[in-house]
Amino acid sequence: MVGFVIVSHCETLAKGVVELTRMMAASVPIQAAGGLDDGSLGTSFEKIYAAIDEVYSDDGVIVLMDMGSAVMTTEMVIEAMDGRKIVMADCPLVEGAVTGTVCAESEMSIDEIMEELAEVRNQNKL
Repeated sequence: MVGFVIVSHCETLAKGVVELTRMMAASVPIQAAGGLDDGSLGTSFEKIYAAIDEVYSDDGVIVLMDMGSAVMTTEMVIEAMDGRKIVMADCPLVEGAVTGTVCAESEMSIDEIMEELAEVRNQNKL
């Protein structure tokens, strides 16, 4: 099953998104990688690396990020994990996490889930 990592500048935000997705798709491997090691705001290479490692399988991992340096730090981690099937999703964090994990629970492939997440990126809320 495809795994997920939620990268945010805020540990509480990342954990909240994970908590929400577990209500919808409890069996999907998902980890939060939010904030710095001391609990302050920022992004941590080590936290992202460990979270990806925790949920990784041959089916791959999809990483969703909140903004800015979360994207850059995730890119560096993926580069360091060369040869693994890891992709970054360009979509809203919460909507993407819920949609993606529900799709993963339905045993969709990483490519199929990424197609769904591309649609999420363009959905209007109103």
